[in-house]
Amino acid sequence: MAVAGGNKTKVAVIGASGYVGEELARLLLRHPRVELVAVTSRQFAGKTVAEVFPRFSHLEKTSELRFSEPDPEQLGQRAEIIFLALPHGRAAEFAKPLLQGGARAIDLSADFRIKSAKTYREFYGHDHPAPELLGKAVYGLPEIYRKKIADARLVACPGCYPTSILLPLLPLVREKVANLARILVTSLSGVSGAGRKIEADYLFAECNESMRPYGVPKHRHLSEIEEQLSVFAREKITIQFTPHLVPLNRGIITTIYVDLNEMSDAPSADERPRRTGDRRSLIDADSIHSIYEKAYRDEPFVRLLGDKLFPDTKNVTGTNFIDIAWRFDPRTRRLILMSAIDNLMKGASGQAVQCFNVMRGYRETEGLL
Repeated sequence: MAVAGGNKTKVAVIGASGYVGEELARLLLRHPRVELVAVTSRQFAGKTVAEVFPRFSHLEKTSELRFSEPDPEQLGQRAEIIFLALPHGRAAEFAKPLLQGGARAIDLSADFRIKSAKTYREFYGHDHPAPELLGKAVYGLPEIYRKKIADARLVACPGCYPTSILLPLLPLVREKVANLARILVTSLSGVSGAGRKIEADYLFAECNESMRPYGVPKHRHLSEIEEQLSVFAREKITIQFTPHLVPLNRGIITTIYVDLNEMSDAPSADERPRRTGDRRSLIDADSIHSIYEKAYRDEPFVRLLGDKLFPDTKNVTGTNFIDIAWRFDPRTRRLILMSAIDNLMKGASGQAVQCFNVMRGYRETEGLL
């Protein structure tokens, strides 16, 4: 793990013109321990950051820093850590020469989030460009893999949906209280989650005043969600996941329905709970709260709302927080988990900067609060 010193870390962003790249540039330009030395975009090569993103024009160096064509060899010589904010399939092409040149990379695409080249082909429809690197990448969820991220040369930042799903679910999987055969998930995402592209489905007139499901029944993010759940459970896990597009610029609300193992033989709600040591005892609100406190009490970006409040995208927009709440339904004997994140922050750029801070030994909240 790198020890933080007085000097700034030189970084570059490949693919800085998309929604994620733009947000990443904003965070890095304001980060007190970062010197952003390069941003790339074929579309805007030669233009300054201030020209392409006028809202950044008040920030230092934006009138001097120009977009360039992506050159891995040159970027690897200029920057210590390079962020890849590229579509899936393209990031891997850059990661290989960057790592060979000695740089460290943080990938925000889906290229290194899963370990199996076969699974990648199944969900993404083509062979992986650099399958030999899959086993070397560390999944970039700091709350779960902080120690591995610290020493990683290649970090694969999770998708926005997986972040909103895995952080609420993994504590229950770890404590072996969730029935892993019956997990149902529904998520609602703002339009920026689709990226900055011109397609009819994402035009204002098509999205405004409209909501719709998509990616059913096999959204691409299922590959990493199920893989991570399977790693923790030590068995193959399959879940039901239905994403929806909603008329918001940014934000994700996720609802997860979980049957609890102990509930299968528990007394009815009006009966007295069994002895604490009895595995069939009712898991009450205090027990659930204890599980989440144990998992996240020291996590700077996890806010536990418990069973008193509901998550709301307006409370996380523009932040790197995830808000997690839960309710137990005595009628169905089912636990309902809910979370909210900003898909461009904790679901992408903010999480990437959080990983960067871990890799460099900086305070994890540096540049994010």
